[in-house]
Amino acid sequence: MNYYLDIKIVADEEVPVYFIRNKIYAKLHKALNTLKSSNIGVSFPNYRVKLGDVVRLHSSQERLVALQALNWLGGLSGYCVVSDILAVPELIEGYRVVSRIRTTMNLKKLEERITYQKAQGELKTDEDVKNYERQYKQKMFGSSLDNPYLELQSSSTTQVYRRFIQFGDLSSTITLGKFDEFGLSKSASIPWF
Repeated sequence: MNYYLDIKIVADEEVPVYFIRNKIYAKLHKALNTLKSSNIGVSFPNYRVKLGDVVRLHSSQERLVALQALNWLGGLSGYCVVSDILAVPELIEGYRVVSRIRTTMNLKKLEERITYQKAQGELKTDEDVKNYERQYKQKMFGSSLDNPYLELQSSSTTQVYRRFIQFGDLSSTITLGKFDEFGLSKSASIPWF
């Protein structure tokens, strides 16, 4: 994680930053999948409430060169400015884990719980099921996430879904580990600057 490159999204009146960022991230995921990468991390250095207009990629110089050799941005390169591959500055704020966060309650789990509770004899009537659904949905919508997110389209189901992002606390030490094919990790940290 000694090197990085920034992808700065160029503002456009007709195409909003979030739309371009989502498309860039989807293409990045495909490129990381192609490379079978577990050592390229992603951060969003301009994150405040929203993810901002910069996607930063962290890795070794060799891995970033290999990624860029794929020409993975394609037509999106007209909507952004890509920096050179640069060494991480000596003075940084610290290290931070950037990971995916998911809600523990969703409609699929609701269906599974109803099936299970019917089998256990806890939900006996249609009225029992309706009451349980109402209580579960009330709790589910009351505990929804307010984290920033990327809106992506699944290549297998074509459904649009949100990938919520969580930013860990700053630490003075780096934590080594692997990154998924979205450049996120539950444990590995990236330099934050």
